[in-house]
Amino acid sequence: MDIGLISVGAALALAAMGSALGTGTAGMATVGAWKRCFLQNQPAPFLLLVFVGAPLTQTLYGFILMGQLQDAAAEGVDAGLLLGIGIFGGIAMGFSAWFQGKAAAGASDALAETGKGFGNYLFVIGIVETVALFVMALSIATLP
Repeated sequence: MDIGLISVGAALALAAMGSALGTGTAGMATVGAWKRCFLQNQPAPFLLLVFVGAPLTQTLYGFILMGQLQDAAAEGVDAGLLLGIGIFGGIAMGFSAWFQGKAAAGASDALAETGKGFGNYLFVIGIVETVALFVMALSIATLP
C-alpha cells in the first residue's frame, strides 16, 4: 500500500468536513433569522441561502486538489510530500469553510435584521473564500 494515497482522500474529506461545519453554522443562523422575520410579520429574505451555500465551494477545491494528488501519486511523487499536502491542504480548506460559515451566520443575522448590506457581507465571505483558493493553488504549485 502506498501511504501517499491517503492524501487523495484526506484532501477531499477534510475540506468537506469544513464545508459541513460551515454550512451547518450558517444554516442554523439563517433559520433563526427567518424565524425572527416570521415572528415580526416581515418577509424572510430568500437571499440568505446564498450565505448558507457559500462554504460548499471548499469541497470542490478539495476535489480539485484530490485529482492533482492522485495524478502525482501515479507519477511516483514522494509519498511523504503527498501526505503532507493532502492533510494540511485539506485542513486549511476545511477551516476556511468553517469560518466562512461563521461569517455567513453573522451576515444572515445582519441582513435579516436590517435588510441592507448584502454586497458588503458577500465581500467578507469572499475574502474568507480566498484563503481556500490560495491553499488549493499553492498546494498544486508545490507538486513537482
